[in-house]
Amino acid sequence: MRFFYLVPLVFCSVVALSQENQNFPPPETPLTIKAVKATGDIKLDGRLSETDWEKVEVTSDFFRTEPRQGGKVKYKTEVRFLYDDKNLYIGAFCKDSVGVQGVRIQDLRRDFSWGENDIFGIALDPQNLKQYAQGFQTTPYGNQRDFQNFNGNNFDTGWNTLWRVRTQRTDTGYTVEMAIPFKSLRYNLPESGNTVELGFTLVRYARRDIEVSTFPAIPQSFTPYRMTYAAKLTGIEAPPPSTNIRVEPYALYQYDENKEGTELLDKLNEPKIGADVKWAIDPKTVLDLTVNTDFAQADVDLAVNNLERFNIFFPERRQFFLENSGIWAGGLQQSIRPFFSRRIGLQGEFNAIPAPIDVGARFTQRTEKSAFAGLFVRQRETENSAGGNFGVFRYLKNYGRENNVGLMVTHRLDDSYAELDLESNNNTTITLDGQIRPKSQWDVQYLLSTSIDEFTGNTGFAGRIFVGNDSNKYYYGWVTEYTDANYNPRMGFVRQNDVIRHNPGGYYIWRPKKIDWIRRWDPGLFANYNHDATDPSSFQQANLYIFPVFTWFKDNSFLEISTTPTWQNINFDFAPLGLEIAQDRYFYTRYLIQYNTDQSKKWSGDVGVDFGDFYNGTRTTINAAARFAPIPHATLTLNYEHNDINGVGIEQADLDTDLYTASLRLALNPRVQLSTFYQYNSFNEQGRWNVRFSWEYMPLSFIYLVFNDTQTDIFDPVQQSTQFISKITFLKQF
Repeated sequence: MRFFYLVPLVFCSVVALSQENQNFPPPETPLTIKAVKATGDIKLDGRLSETDWEKVEVTSDFFRTEPRQGGKVKYKTEVRFLYDDKNLYIGAFCKDSVGVQGVRIQDLRRDFSWGENDIFGIALDPQNLKQYAQGFQTTPYGNQRDFQNFNGNNFDTGWNTLWRVRTQRTDTGYTVEMAIPFKSLRYNLPESGNTVELGFTLVRYARRDIEVSTFPAIPQSFTPYRMTYAAKLTGIEAPPPSTNIRVEPYALYQYDENKEGTELLDKLNEPKIGADVKWAIDPKTVLDLTVNTDFAQADVDLAVNNLERFNIFFPERRQFFLENSGIWAGGLQQSIRPFFSRRIGLQGEFNAIPAPIDVGARFTQRTEKSAFAGLFVRQRETENSAGGNFGVFRYLKNYGRENNVGLMVTHRLDDSYAELDLESNNNTTITLDGQIRPKSQWDVQYLLSTSIDEFTGNTGFAGRIFVGNDSNKYYYGWVTEYTDANYNPRMGFVRQNDVIRHNPGGYYIWRPKKIDWIRRWDPGLFANYNHDATDPSSFQQANLYIFPVFTWFKDNSFLEISTTPTWQNINFDFAPLGLEIAQDRYFYTRYLIQYNTDQSKKWSGDVGVDFGDFYNGTRTTINAAARFAPIPHATLTLNYEHNDINGVGIEQADLDTDLYTASLRLALNPRVQLSTFYQYNSFNEQGRWNVRFSWEYMPLSFIYLVFNDTQTDIFDPVQQSTQFISKITFLKQF
């Protein structure tokens, strides 16, 4: 993945092309589409057979953004809007001349990823904030994806709300029928009357030919959720806001067992109950409460063999912390995050043993001019860690069309803990951040943060600034990050301390019109230069990421050929995977060849080799993956990574590591699924099983059965941890 940041100085020739970019500004007056009130009952079956659908205005003037902006849309889409006293209905017919045979879909999971599925979706801005959207998307098989989007580019995919969808596949395409309750939208009623207008955009992704089309027109370089371009859905006589409380209690039984050899060390055998409550106080204000929180259904982390000098970022996977996470400062990047929720609910650092959460509360208020949010969590004391209180305060002020400035304060208070002879101590961060968009394709982001840590007695500072330009022809920008040695956000994440990092670069986007087998070619260069923050003359690391071949083909298969010259100054104790590197200066060059096939087909795969020198030796890393999905209801995925390290470190040691991963997903339909996952790492001889069954027996009400098993040295088990969890949740919205 390329998430590096870019700068105008690298490709001076790109600037000359700026007059040829095809970005266009948002319309002064939004397009309007009228929704019609249904006179009869709407049966949600994906057939659009009710007479009410025939009386509605059809929206079909979609704008093509991929594979090339503008021109004729090959895959036509017709959309209609109805409503009644409870729901907003969206009906769509997605035309395809080969019908069912043309459908591309990977599997039936909820919250699927964009890219390898046929998709239809709508993004709604119920309060017409222009900087916020709620996304509702589906595939031809009716699996659901919902998310929040901030400023067109920051996603909260953990956001789940109550809505329903059904689909039907035909010989000429597929139909979509969505029902979104008004209680899920939190709109504003006018001062007089009850007729509301909702900002909205539509998107259709026809995966077979990589065609993306939107309504209304949105430039190719932006996501379909840039709500400054949104149309208006008018004529909706919406019910007045009422008590909107969503209660989700759960009951759970958990059995844990830990062994060393054949000796049973300990076991846990207990039931557990808890609940989550969401109260929409008014359309702008939401209060979330959680009691005796449990995350049994959260995805497990994949094992990683870290060969770099930086901390690894493991993304948050727990839904309570994912929802509204985009509002916190630093949420767009993985280098400096003053607040990172993975520091909560764990006995130690990011991948430690879970610690129980007694209670949590989150408050969010969002208006056109500002946003205010707060979070509090109480973590219970365990045998290995003190109890603690975690609090976050956030204020964000919007100004202009797409600009904002914000303040965030975090505070962590750890209790005293006699077992480890620890006194009560606290940690606070104060952060100022913001975004400026002088024009739609320019983006400026800044962050300044300080930490005050009572345990160490230190005060530290960190900062970040990014300036970038995103157009249809090129992408360039600059990021500089500063983190001093004392910056310690104990509720946050930093990639590295005592560093100033500069990361300029860019790439050109070429879509050849006369070479039909190439869809897009993005040659470019990124530079990365790190030096000490305490002594700016002290060099740490630098590299050039040069990728002359970064190419997507017509079927969306992909080829990268790149090289990375690297300069290292190792002046600290450093032993990746136990290989002790001598303190010295090093220069080496690495090469990468990576190819993946069309990932939407029944058989797909990718293979890559990363080879070259590595400090004073050599390293070759081979990764390969294969995926077999004969039908969307069954998917088998196999992954393999091999490291062959030779002559590295003080002892010029050799090391081979193998990481095997296999996963199988079976689905009766989008609501009944079984997923299994196994991973073995030869470096620490650890094998892990995760098996999870889920049944959504009512909308957002689930039954889960989860089995986890971890063994060290699977051929002669030394340590083994086994866990079985059964859990039922029930959601009721009042």
